[in-house]
Formats: sequence, structure tokens, C-alpha cells
Amino acid sequence: MEINDNKVVHLVYQLEVDGQIADSCTAEKPLEFIFGLGYLLPKFEENIAGKTVGDKFDFRLTAAEGYGEIDPNAIIDLPKNIFEIDGKLAEDILFEGNVIPMMNSMGGVMPGKVVKVNPDTVTMDFNPQMAGKDLHFTGEILLVREATDKELTEGLHGERKGCGGNCSSCGGNCGEEGCDKESCDCK
Repeated sequence: MEINDNKVVHLVYQLEVDGQIADSCTAEKPLEFIFGLGYLLPKFEENIAGKTVGDKFDFRLTAAEGYGEIDPNAIIDLPKNIFEIDGKLAEDILFEGNVIPMMNSMGGVMPGKVVKVNPDTVTMDFNPQMAGKDLHFTGEILLVREATDKELTEGLHGERKGCGGNCSSCGGNCGEEGCDKESCDCK
């Protein structure tokens, strides 16, 4: 069976970035997803489309095809006082290189990396960790099968349950009661 839309795929891969292994998974804990539903980078899916069990892959994605180039507008100075808890600065998390989960204006959580701690501000980088990096993937396809109707509706691991599969379109979080975003069309 070939990999195409609405197929469940299990694969192993190794991701190399700047000559170093940045991520990998094994046959004991493979990457499992439903192809064509936007779980993976579009160019990653494009490179494995049509493959079958046992096929190996080896391809590179440019930064633009992966997580994009570094956006200087995603590096911002935030007032230091927003890192206060009960009026006390949370100094234990404010150090260069630390990644802090922050909330955006829509209530979604996004990781921000501390670039510099200044006297009155903290410079944070909200670019994806792999932004500006070329990606080299190698791996092998372990399983390809049809997704069930339940998997297509609820997700392979229940991640779309309660939302009819539309939560990803609004950036909300799906749960038993549906999306947590008031403005989402899956409510």
C-alpha cells in the first residue's frame, strides 16, 4: 500500500542539522501519523508520498521548506515585570538559552528562548527552534494502512476528539468538550 492521503504511517527517521543528530525515533517508538492532515512539514510529506513499507528515504529540506528563515520580528524585548510571580522576579528561569512557555495574544502557548536579560527588559526569540536551519532526513517506512473513520475524526491518538478535526485551524486545544477557543468553528 502506498502512502497517500488518509493513510496511517509509521516510520523511523533521523534528522541531521548542521552535521549533528538533532532528532530521531526508533522502530520501538516510531513516528506515527495520518498522512495529509497537516501533522508534518508539507515538504516532508511530499518526499515520502507514494512510498511503501520497507522503502528508505534520504532527503534535504532548505530552511524555507522546513521551519522558515529566522524572522527578526519574532525577537522582541518584553518588560521584565511580566516575569514576576507574586511580586517577585522569577530569576530562576531568566537565563540566556532557557526556553520559557509564553502565552500569545490568542491565548495559545508558544515557546520563547531567552536571548538576553537586560536591566528592565528580557529579549526573547519566538522563532521555531529549527528556523534558519537546513534539515537532512533519513529513515524507513515501517507501516502503511488505511485510517479508520474514527481515526480521521478523532485523530490517531485522540488529539482531534470533540472537534470534528477542525481545532488545528484556529490554534485551539481540543478536549472532551470541544475546542477551548470561543471563536473556533468546531464549538
